[in-house]
Amino acid sequence: MPTRREFLNRALLTGAATLLSPAAGATEPPPETTKIRLLKIPVYGNCIAPLYVAEELLRSEGFTDVQYVTPKAGVANALMSGDIDIGMSFISQLLTMIDADAQVVVLSGGHVGCVDFVATEQIRSIRDLKGKTVGVTSLRPHGADYVLAASFLAYVGLHPHKDVQFVAHPFAELLERFAAGQIDALPLGPPESFEFRAKRIGHVLMNNAKDRPWSKYFCCAVSGYRDFVQAHPVATKRALRARFQVCRHLRT
Repeated sequence: MPTRREFLNRALLTGAATLLSPAAGATEPPPETTKIRLLKIPVYGNCIAPLYVAEELLRSEGFTDVQYVTPKAGVANALMSGDIDIGMSFISQLLTMIDADAQVVVLSGGHVGCVDFVATEQIRSIRDLKGKTVGVTSLRPHGADYVLAASFLAYVGLHPHKDVQFVAHPFAELLERFAAGQIDALPLGPPESFEFRAKRIGHVLMNNAKDRPWSKYFCCAVSGYRDFVQAHPVATKRALRARFQVCRHLRT
């Protein structure tokens, strides 16, 4: 008898095989719309790179107007307002949006972990952050690094609002303050985490690609604006197929 995890893994693999089949596109109707707006963000760009390089595959799926939109007020607001049709963000961030009854739906897993939760040498575990300062780029309720850091803290029993002080600064200033000892920890994704490692300051407290329980789950998920997904199911499926075709080619 397979476990629940094994059953879900097999189901996902079966669905992905069908989705990525070269013949799949020829046996289904064309997309309901030929226009699609995709997420483009300056930070954590490595994570959504497949969306950036999928334009030609999207055109082969029937999209003639492919637009890349840079959010003016964060990824969460862009998704919730419908400024973009399909994007990708942290699972924890998406959960807060869905909990707020936002018009957002999760379409598929995106990739496994990419985030380093880094700390000064004096901090040896996440529990050591009680009474300390954590730096993020935004304190918005659905801010990506804020929500992610809060989930790390909550998992070990720390209350994000009572036990830890959050401060928000641009990334460059965060690193300066961290190096000066004014910030005790901060979550970093690529390419910022590479810059942190190159500077050789502090250490990696936790990496969600390697450390449990985070390594057992998707870090990010592909999501869509609900009205777009409901009105354009074929277009959504074709857009997802283009995105995952890119991932398959990158692996080979």
